[in-house]
Amino acid sequence: MEIRIGEGASDEEARVIGSALAEHTGTAIEVYVGDGDAPATTAEPPASDDRSATNGAGGSRASTTGGPTEREQLLREEIADIEQGGPEKYKNRLDDQGKLFVRDRLDLWFDDGFSFEDGKFANFDSEDQLPADGLLTGAAEFEGRTLHAMANDFTVKAGSMAEKGVEKFLRMQQRALKTGKPVLYLMDSSGGRIDQQTGFFANREGIGKYYYNHSMLSGRVPQICVLYGPCIAGAAYTPVFADFTVMVEGMSAMAIASPRMVEMVTGEEIDLQELGGAQVHAAESGSADLVAEDEEHARELVAQLVTYLPDNSDEKPPRSDSRPPSRSPAGIDSVVPERPNRGYDMHELIDRVADQGSVLELREQYGPEIITAFSRIDGRPVGIVANQPSQRAGAIFPDAAEKAAEFIWTCDAYNIPLLYLCDTPGFMAGSGVEKEGILEQGKKMIYATSSATVPKQCVVVRKAYGAGIYAMSGPAYDPESTLALPSGEIAIMGPEAAINAVYRNRLDDIEDDEERAAREAELREEYREDIDAHRMASEVVIDDIVPPSELREELAARFDFYEGIDKSLPDKKHGTIL
Repeated sequence: MEIRIGEGASDEEARVIGSALAEHTGTAIEVYVGDGDAPATTAEPPASDDRSATNGAGGSRASTTGGPTEREQLLREEIADIEQGGPEKYKNRLDDQGKLFVRDRLDLWFDDGFSFEDGKFANFDSEDQLPADGLLTGAAEFEGRTLHAMANDFTVKAGSMAEKGVEKFLRMQQRALKTGKPVLYLMDSSGGRIDQQTGFFANREGIGKYYYNHSMLSGRVPQICVLYGPCIAGAAYTPVFADFTVMVEGMSAMAIASPRMVEMVTGEEIDLQELGGAQVHAAESGSADLVAEDEEHARELVAQLVTYLPDNSDEKPPRSDSRPPSRSPAGIDSVVPERPNRGYDMHELIDRVADQGSVLELREQYGPEIITAFSRIDGRPVGIVANQPSQRAGAIFPDAAEKAAEFIWTCDAYNIPLLYLCDTPGFMAGSGVEKEGILEQGKKMIYATSSATVPKQCVVVRKAYGAGIYAMSGPAYDPESTLALPSGEIAIMGPEAAINAVYRNRLDDIEDDEERAAREAELREEYREDIDAHRMASEVVIDDIVPPSELREELAARFDFYEGIDKSLPDKKHGTIL
């Protein structure tokens, strides 16, 4: 920098002025006197060291030496204090509970924690010790993907939610709507902070807005929730609103009310795990998609889950390198029994179609008569909906239909093509399932299949009886292909039921037992010829009968061909079924 001072200034005056300006600005100063062509002196800034200067009033001012000022140092100390979380006695209890302190949890998930954090100073001036108001929000990188994330700090009033934390949560959700990035909820909350409910419970921008925002985000960006502890009352709605919920065995729980509140209201004495633990929601309610063994396993499950998902509904799911299946496709035909009433494990067929190590089953214990799983075929993410003949012959029960409907709906929202593997005697009948809503849940599954606009492939593996072929995206449900294996059959009902319904009286008139048995066997074979896949292919009801050992490559070719297919729905606000 060049400066010019008045004529008559001495060399010493020029040197002092130059040195002062160089120290103040941190740059070299050339001082010219009067109209001189050459500088009277050149001053360099002082070398950097760790000392800071103070202003005349004794307060901190900007460092002239490159080190942090006292003011900045004080801020760093405040941040460090906030990041320590709640009282030490509560942190000490975390080990006994088998879980990590929230910021250690963030380090596990994101290597170095948040990329940046919002609202760290929330409730900074509170008389209570409420660092970050017990709820952390920010942005992070996870498995190469950038996303929004939140995490409760259980050391701060048991992770309960209050005004400032609620504000942070809402801002994060609203920003996710703008960015189109996924949201990860790491939940460990006892619910709303009852003694501070004024200002956040019933407000327009209060905790109730959580679920409004969840609804707006639903189907727009993936929402994934991992539970690390008790999530009671309002806190329990975030995991059930999320697209995917992971619970940790023996640690997680969610319920509409705490055991103490349940006892007050109903008189029932029950502990939290029995009320709403991982097994309850995995097997009974169906609210848990995946159950993890511990914190590290929870992260592994989510790391696998996100590989099937796009960032938002405008994008396609990410593809990966193709891998051969874990078991040879040549064994497919031997997996499927010739006898239609004999059970087998559909996983054995899936393992011969899907890429090795790519199958991630969701809600495995709930409605096990249907398998819902993400997988890859030739590197392409595919959602599999498959009947499971090893479970109650693969008949469709209400909870299985509900599970399938929600999975189909989610796959369609995030542009994941669907593969239906059909082997079912149809929807279950009887007074028990009627009371459980078989018609209502079956309707939802058929509606979801009807409304899905992603590419769909239906494979009739063996039985496709009754309305089961409808729910499993049969020919009438606009699949891109309806294929069959040579074992496939499509019919209103199975041979035994059909013969009983149509020929019972005639058979009863035959008095000779051997003659009656022979006639019954004859009728059964005639019926099976009528419903056989070859007859269906001959009448062009189905598109093709595929040699079982070629099923994988056939599906890969068809999914590839139909990748960009354009399917639209009638112009309306939405259906009324779900």
